[in-house]
Amino acid sequence: MGTVFDKDTANIYQDWCRSSQGRAIDKSIEHMIVSLLDPSPGERVLDIGCGPGNHLLIFSKLGLNISGIDASAHMVCKTEERFGHCCTLKTGGAESLPFDDNEFDIAVLINSLEFFDDPLQALREAGRVANKKVFVGVINSLSWNGLLRRARGIFGDPLFGRSRFYNFWQMKSLIKQAYGPAPISWGCIKVVPSFVAELLPGQKDSGCQWHSPFGFFLGFAVTMLYRLRTDNLPIKVKSKKSGLSLIGARTMGTLKAGKKE
Repeated sequence: MGTVFDKDTANIYQDWCRSSQGRAIDKSIEHMIVSLLDPSPGERVLDIGCGPGNHLLIFSKLGLNISGIDASAHMVCKTEERFGHCCTLKTGGAESLPFDDNEFDIAVLINSLEFFDDPLQALREAGRVANKKVFVGVINSLSWNGLLRRARGIFGDPLFGRSRFYNFWQMKSLIKQAYGPAPISWGCIKVVPSFVAELLPGQKDSGCQWHSPFGFFLGFAVTMLYRLRTDNLPIKVKSKKSGLSLIGARTMGTLKAGKKE
């Protein structure tokens, strides 16, 4: 199942989301979602590892039918307080989703894959429940901010010390293992390091979407394909005239027996 956020870890995560960098990233993620997913109002979306519901809020503003799941009961309670009956929520692990095949149009994993024990199985489950697209967003391990967070994790950071970051090529490999040759569109978010943002006016909220394998946040939209297809082959042999049915054969046999008597 991976890392399950308790109350203290959840508060640390929320503080980061409220920071200038966190707000810039969420704003850019919204633009990335619209660009890569092109969702339509009324479509069903499942946020896997939904946390406190920050990204569910984005989908709700877009007019989507929102659902979320998280392994942390504390996070699910926070999201319930935020959305009430407007959102379907469940507590559970990403590696075994309690949903039917193709129950949703879109499944998303945003800053959640980093905390799973079995990321490949989590991706496969996301593809199982989504019939159109899967969106995966991760912090890039090769970006400046990604390297900084890895260093903080080494020195005992309670949030990033239990996470696993991925680079562009690792994500492409995972996606291929999970979905085969499925079409992929991608983008990234460039974020100026916090110490640079303090020195350069106007750079605090400088998140933007672009294409580079070294951007801070990587986003991948995968179009789901049918794994099996049937070939409708024409019948070349003419069918013979069918004989008597079983009931008809028995009736004829009874009549013939009656005549002999």
